[in-house]
Amino acid sequence: MRTRVFLAALSVLALPAEIAAQSGKPPLGLFENELDIGANPQAGSATFDSATGEYKVTGGGANIWAATDAFHFVWKRLTGDFTLTADVRFLGAGAVAHRKAVLMVRQDLTAGSAYADVALHGDGLTSLQFRPAMGAQTEELRLQMNAPARIRIERRGNSFTASAARAGERLTSGAQQEASLPGGVYVGLGVCSHDASVLETAIFSNVQLEQPRASMPHHRSKITIFDLPTRSTRVIYQADQIIEAPNWSRDGKFLLVNTEGKLYRLPLEGEPKLEQIDLGPGGYHCNNDHDLSRDGRLLAFSASSPTSSPSQVYMAKSDGSGVQLMTPAAPSYFHGWSPDSKWLAFVGQRGGKFELYRVPSAGGAEQRLTSKGAYDDGPEYSPDGKWIYFNSDRSAGWDIWRMPADGAGPGDAKAERVTSDEWEDWFPHFSPDGKQLLLFSFPHGTTTHNDRMDGVALRLMPAPGKNLSPAAPEILLRFFGGQGTINVNSWSPDSRQFAFVAYEPLR
Repeated sequence: MRTRVFLAALSVLALPAEIAAQSGKPPLGLFENELDIGANPQAGSATFDSATGEYKVTGGGANIWAATDAFHFVWKRLTGDFTLTADVRFLGAGAVAHRKAVLMVRQDLTAGSAYADVALHGDGLTSLQFRPAMGAQTEELRLQMNAPARIRIERRGNSFTASAARAGERLTSGAQQEASLPGGVYVGLGVCSHDASVLETAIFSNVQLEQPRASMPHHRSKITIFDLPTRSTRVIYQADQIIEAPNWSRDGKFLLVNTEGKLYRLPLEGEPKLEQIDLGPGGYHCNNDHDLSRDGRLLAFSASSPTSSPSQVYMAKSDGSGVQLMTPAAPSYFHGWSPDSKWLAFVGQRGGKFELYRVPSAGGAEQRLTSKGAYDDGPEYSPDGKWIYFNSDRSAGWDIWRMPADGAGPGDAKAERVTSDEWEDWFPHFSPDGKQLLLFSFPHGTTTHNDRMDGVALRLMPAPGKNLSPAAPEILLRFFGGQGTINVNSWSPDSRQFAFVAYEPLR
């Protein structure tokens, strides 16, 4: 069992105003959205009374149990540790004794998702329920207290604790269970009628959704522009949160960045403030793989969603409207547009290996481009459209490779190694004029790009020609950076500048 750590310093989560604007629904207090999960012949609903702070949740569904669930869920997506607490009471006598009101955390929003919850039944039974894996059978640990007035579910790492209290008394720990719910999760309030032909309602009041400060970002993000002619840098925006992966707009007017699962524009003139891009009601949680097409008309991005916890690739108009799913298979991570905007290059994990693929922007099946490397990543087209450059560990370390735009061929025979020195190279990025190739390099021996550390480097080399020749990339600067620094192309349209994110540890 993992030792539970309780932290005194807590910060209450507030609802971002943009959530309500995206969904087109009235605010749901601390939560982002609501939906029926599983088979619900009678549609559920939820309302929030800002005057009383009460959530009224009505749900149907046959059960929250066994291998699948059916209930109504009010949720917020978050990462890290949390505590969710509420006073709970049912309305009316109820049709079935085992109707349930739950405080829940789910891996995703499918009916068979892995989850943990504290469930108050209509007859007063209270338990810590958990499904350890997708489609597995639900298990439970029953609390000794019957019909509590207040319940709590608490996450610390992989440990989940259910607590309960009678009216006016202090919460006491009732049950604890280890369960792995990696990455982002969905946390919220749920109601199940236990009889799919009827609806039941519960009132959740004095609701608190809290995260320890230790779960919050530990870095200051500094969005920085490097000027190539003068070899100088300037910070244009900074904030005590994780901001990632700037793209320069094709008209040169703004940077496109992501933070906390959303995409934003950062204007390069006037007041430096983040302006959210509305992607509609799809519930997309964007990661740091996104970019505009070369003609500036289309936007590609990678994101998880309520229907897929693993990342998928999407395409939209440049303003964020008209989102289309491009890669049903997951996980998939976008990295580069072809110059004619007809192809999206991405990395996908298939059969346990990360390999490179492309998919037509007009729609169609994905096409595999590599097959030999254990881990290929970061595909980007050369400006003339003839090559795709990428990073791979196929040579025992991380180096830059290239292949023809239509793929590396059988056995990856057409793949060519571009760099071969002591640095671990990731994410090659061409200047728009095709003359320079920017590399993001980690110290020798760094096995992934997922951390943030001191000593990473941005290196520059002349763009390779038809025939490769040995090159010694120039180190432009070393700094504290890593995941999110420069995952996607960030050159200015005139090829004189590029943007990146430097990070500063806050403690």
